[in-house]
Amino acid sequence: MEKEYTIGVLVQNKSGVLAHIAGLFSGRGYNITELSVGETDTAEYSRMTIVVRGDDQVVEQIKKQLNKFIDVIKVWDLSDKSSVHRELILIKVKAMPARRQEIFQITDVFKGSIVDISHETLTLEITGISEKIEALIEILKPYGIIDIARTGRVSITRGFSRPGGKSNG
Repeated sequence: MEKEYTIGVLVQNKSGVLAHIAGLFSGRGYNITELSVGETDTAEYSRMTIVVRGDDQVVEQIKKQLNKFIDVIKVWDLSDKSSVHRELILIKVKAMPARRQEIFQITDVFKGSIVDISHETLTLEITGISEKIEALIEILKPYGIIDIARTGRVSITRGFSRPGGKSNG
């Protein structure tokens, strides 16, 4: 049965690693639906959060292939673990003066911020789970969405749990 999987990957932070990993997915016909990459607390490493659709067999194959890459330090599946998932959206909407107060109220309800104001637009910054982001988009459509930039999901396990199931304690 096809479902959504969230895979964490710790990699060497060097040129070509992202392209190599993306090539693994595209070369096997797997579509990455979300991808976030950033340095860890050590500049030597980057952490990737990859969201992909497939079945258990497909995801096991992806994890095995990722583990074969020399630049991959660790791979873990966050799909069935107790984890925190968030994404960020910047969304620019039409906002003539007469409707701005409504958009300010929507932003407050979604616990976001207005990060840019022009004569005709407002740009909002919101973080949250994907469902929250999708709900915001639906609510703002009638105002006229001009542009959207989304990060994709970032995920981390809850508590003392670390990648690979190890703990700090």
